[in-house]
Amino acid sequence: MTMPTTAPAAAHALGEVTASDSTLRRFLHGLPGVDAVGLEARAASLGTRSIKTTAKAYAIDLAISMVDLTTLEGADTAGKVRALGAKAVRPDPTDRTSPSTAAVCVYPDMVATAKEAVAGSSVKVASVATAFPAGRAALAVKLADVRDAVAAGADEIDMVIDRGAFLAGNYMKVHDEIVAVKEASGAARLKVIFETGELSTYDNIRRASWLGMLAGADFIKTSTGKVAVNATPANTLLMLEAVRDFRAQTGIQVGVKPAGGIRTSKDAVKFLVIVNETAGEDWLDNHWFRFGASSLLNDLLMQRQKLATGRYSGPDYVTVD
Repeated sequence: MTMPTTAPAAAHALGEVTASDSTLRRFLHGLPGVDAVGLEARAASLGTRSIKTTAKAYAIDLAISMVDLTTLEGADTAGKVRALGAKAVRPDPTDRTSPSTAAVCVYPDMVATAKEAVAGSSVKVASVATAFPAGRAALAVKLADVRDAVAAGADEIDMVIDRGAFLAGNYMKVHDEIVAVKEASGAARLKVIFETGELSTYDNIRRASWLGMLAGADFIKTSTGKVAVNATPANTLLMLEAVRDFRAQTGIQVGVKPAGGIRTSKDAVKFLVIVNETAGEDWLDNHWFRFGASSLLNDLLMQRQKLATGRYSGPDYVTVD
């Protein structure tokens, strides 16, 4: 794959690969194959890095600021969403120095409630859409889902790709759906969820990453959190390599959001090390990196309090989500 000499030229060249199904297929299957053993070894080695106490305190606050505090259950109520919004704005009511989370993430029918709960703060409202989590609906239904969320005030849309179409090799269909959802999202930033646990291979994850970025994703996201295998250090590392390489070729920066299965501060710090060592400091900001999580925030708050006081508080120190 020839590296273009300038960002505009690169963007133009990559635009041409989506001109037809055959050119898109040729491009995606021409991407370098993933060395699975090397990828997993690299992710594991980065996960062993130790950091000093002062750096740990910084990393915990950074991780808190990157959390998309999420509730995506059929039993969600307006009261639960309001409580979640209040927690996102002030994660630790006893400590005003604690940063707010990046966003709250809810279903489209809860967007208006979440928007009211975080009003006047920096916290964004993200909404899953496009028939989340399976994505098994007609495109018109998916776009209506997106428009409803945006009309209710969503700042960000988290869409799911058609994994069946992707696995069948119908890449142009997936591309065109992302483009249509991006248009329906308007000013809202678009996160494209691959459901990496269903893509079977690392090569597919790399192809999906490039496909999402070519279609205009503002973020690429690992998972819905609704399947057995969600975010892992290895698949997140692979996606970070993709956004790094995409920016090198086009000058366009795209964010990454691992979601599902990240529950402890130790895990979060490992992911931040992977971000720094793979994509670089430019991604160490909640505009470009997020954690999709619910229980993670509680552990971050408990570890933060432990660093400040030297002891853990009782079980009622943090609210139960």
